[in-house]
Amino acid sequence: MIIVPYYNIVIVPGINLFFQNNYFREVAQERAETGKDIACLMLKENKSRETMSPEDFYPIGITGTIEAVDNEGNVKVRTIERVNIDTIEVTADAIEVTFSKRPQVEDLTPEETAERFENVRAAFARNLQNSPIGMIARNYIQQWGSLGEMVATLSDRLNISNEEKYQILAADTLSEQTERMEQAVYQYLEADKVRKEAAEAQESQNEKIYREQAIKKQIEFLQNELDEMHPENISDVRKFEKKIEASGMNETAHAEAVKVLNRMKQEGKDGHEYGMLYDYLDFVTSLSWKKEEMYPVDLKEARKILDADHFGLDKVKRRIVQQLAVMTLNQKQSGSILLFVGAPGTGKTSIGQSIAKALGREHVRVSLGGIRDEAEIRGHRRTYVGAMPGRIMDGIKRSGVSNPVVVLDEVDKLAKDYGGDPSSALLEVLDPEQNSTFTDHYMNVPYDLSDVLFVCTANTTDTIQEPLLNRMEVIQFPGYTASEKFQIAKRHLLPRAMEEMGIHPEKLKVSDSTLRTIISDYTMEAGVRGLKKRLDTLCRAAAVRLVEGNNRGISVAPGQLQKYLDSKPLLHDHMLEQKQPGVVTGLAWTQAGGEILFIEAVFTKGKGNVIITGQLGDVMKESVQIAVSLAKSRFPEKAELFEKNDLHIHVPSGAVPKDGPSAGITLTTAIISLVTGKPVSPKIAMTGEVSLRGCVMPIGGLPEKLMAAVRAGITTVFIPVENENDLDEVPSEVKKSLEIIPVHMVSDVLEKTGLC
Repeated sequence: MIIVPYYNIVIVPGINLFFQNNYFREVAQERAETGKDIACLMLKENKSRETMSPEDFYPIGITGTIEAVDNEGNVKVRTIERVNIDTIEVTADAIEVTFSKRPQVEDLTPEETAERFENVRAAFARNLQNSPIGMIARNYIQQWGSLGEMVATLSDRLNISNEEKYQILAADTLSEQTERMEQAVYQYLEADKVRKEAAEAQESQNEKIYREQAIKKQIEFLQNELDEMHPENISDVRKFEKKIEASGMNETAHAEAVKVLNRMKQEGKDGHEYGMLYDYLDFVTSLSWKKEEMYPVDLKEARKILDADHFGLDKVKRRIVQQLAVMTLNQKQSGSILLFVGAPGTGKTSIGQSIAKALGREHVRVSLGGIRDEAEIRGHRRTYVGAMPGRIMDGIKRSGVSNPVVVLDEVDKLAKDYGGDPSSALLEVLDPEQNSTFTDHYMNVPYDLSDVLFVCTANTTDTIQEPLLNRMEVIQFPGYTASEKFQIAKRHLLPRAMEEMGIHPEKLKVSDSTLRTIISDYTMEAGVRGLKKRLDTLCRAAAVRLVEGNNRGISVAPGQLQKYLDSKPLLHDHMLEQKQPGVVTGLAWTQAGGEILFIEAVFTKGKGNVIITGQLGDVMKESVQIAVSLAKSRFPEKAELFEKNDLHIHVPSGAVPKDGPSAGITLTTAIISLVTGKPVSPKIAMTGEVSLRGCVMPIGGLPEKLMAAVRAGITTVFIPVENENDLDEVPSEVKKSLEIIPVHMVSDVLEKTGLC
C-alpha cells in the first residue's frame, strides 16, 4: 500500500481527486499503479519527506484507490473510507502504518445530501453571475459530483486553517461533516463578495452570520499581512491587543486591560484621555505576569559570591545563606523579610546585589527616604491628573521579571503627613499572607508579589513603626574594624577607583602603610563610604599628574597624603592624657558608628542648681537628674557640697545634639568622682543606663561603641551584664584589644574604679 502524506487539503470519503503536488508526482512515477490501494495521512505542518516524524501526523486518515496516472505524473484517486491510525513508523525509505476502520454515522439520506449539495452549488453559481468567466466556471462546477469534491477542489482557496480542514475529515456524522463543508464554502463565497465589495442584502440570518465570520477572518488576515510588511506602522490599538494577549495576565487584569483598550478605541487619538489610557496600557503590558521557575540555589557558589563581594560580615552572610537554603527546600519564596540595620557605608545596600547574583535574579533598588505620601507606595488613582504607579510596581516593571530581588532602601526615613502613612502601605507589600494580591491604585488590579525577595535597609530601628518592624527580621551590620577596612580598601575600593579613573595598576602604587594612614587619620566612620571618597580623591589627583606627563608612574607615601587628598587629617577623640576628678570617658552610638565622649563635672559657688550644657536631649537630661540623686544618696555626708554649690555638667562638642540613656553610668561616675575628689583613669570607658536603685541596665550599639574605644586608645570598658550576649557580634580583633568588664550595679563600677 502506498502512503501519501498531504497538507492543507480537504479530503472526505467517496470523492475523486487529483494529486498534483511535486511530492505526489514523484510517488506516482516511482510506485503508483492503477488499482493500487493508498492511505492518505494529513500533516499538522507542511514538511519535507526527510523531516517528517510520527508526531507530525493527525490520528485519522483516509484510504483510497488509484484510478489513473497520466503522462504528466498526476494521480487520480478515489477515496473510500476513514481510518484510525494505530501505529506509524517513519524511516528514511518508507512510512509504515497500521490502521483500523473508523465508521461514519450516515444521518442524512442521499436525497438530503444531494439537496444540500445543490443548494451550495446554486449559491456558487449565483456568485459567478456577474463574473467575466461566469459561463466557463458554471460549466466547470457542473462536473462536481458532490459537496466533498467541491470542497476538495477549492481547498487552497478556502479561508480556513489546516486544523479546520482536518476537523471536516474528523467529523463522525455525515451531517456535521456536511455542515462544516457548507460553512467553509459559504465563508469562501462571502469572502469573495467582500473582496469584490459587493453590498447585496443577505437572504437569511444564517448568511449574515457567515458573512460576519468571513469579514472578521479576512480583516485579521489582512491586518496580520500589513503588520508583517510594515511593523513600524502598527496602530496603538493593534499593538496593545497583541501585547495583552501575549502578557499572560490574570483574569481580572486581562478584563481591565481590555476595558481600557475599548475606551481607547472609542476615544481616538485626538481624545483628551487618549494619552492617559495609552500610558496605563503601556505600563500593565510591560509588567511580567508569568510566574518564573524556581531554580535550586548552589549554596557553595552563593557563599563564594558573598565572600568575593564583601569582606567580613560573617554573621550577615550566614543568615543570608540560611534564607537561600530555606527557599531551595521549599521551592518557593519563603522565610522572613530581612532588615539590614547599620551605619552608612557598611554594605547594606550593595549586599542586595550579591543576593540577586547568588540567586541568578534581577536586582532592583527602591529608595524610600523622605517619602511622605502613601501614593508613592500604592500608586495614584487614575482619576487624578498626572497619576503614576507606586515605586514598588515601578521597580517590578524595571526588573522585567516577576521575581526580582527588591532592596527597599532607608525604610527608617519614611515620613507621615496628610498624604497618608507610607509605613502602613508597606505592611501589605511585605506581608507574605497579603502580597500575593497586592493592588496598586494606578493599576486597580491585583499583582502577585509573593515571588519577590524583599530586602530592607535602615540606619536605625528607632524611627520604624512597630507594626512594620514586626514584619521583618533585624540583622545588625556592625561597623568595620581598621583591619577590615584595610582589606576592603585593598581588595575592592582602590582597584575599583583606579579602574573608574582609567589608571593602569602599574602606574599608581599605594602602599599598605598609606592605606592604613588614610583609614586612621582621614576617616571617622563605621562604614567605608568616606574611605571610598578619599581613595577616589587620591586617584583623581594621581590622574592629573599622569596626564601631565609623569610616565614613570606614581607611588604615594603616607607623608604625601595631605597633598594628594587636599585636606588635613581629621581630629579624632582620643583618651585624655591626664586624669582629673569629675571627668570620665563614655561611649556613644551615632548613625555614623561609635564615638567616645567625655562627661565633665565641676562645682561652682552657687545655690544648689544643676547646670547642663552640651546640647543634651530630654532623655540625657533625665539621666543627669538620676545621676545626681544617686550621688546624693550614696554620699549623704556631702549634702552641704550640693547645697552651697552649683553643679555644672558639660559634654563637649556642644554643636552636636546628643541624647540617649546609655550615658547614665558615665554621668553617675563623673559626679561621684567630683564629689570624692578621686580621678578615674582615662584608659577606662563605660556605657550603660542606670536606675534609681543603682542598677546598670542594657544598651544598644555595643559593637560600634567598643570599636570606638579601641580607636581612641581605651584599654578597659565597663558594660552592663545583660549585654554580654552582644559580645558575640563584636569582632575578635576588638575583643582582644580591650578588657571588657560586665557590671550589674553602680557600686561594681565604683569599686573597680577605686571611687569607694
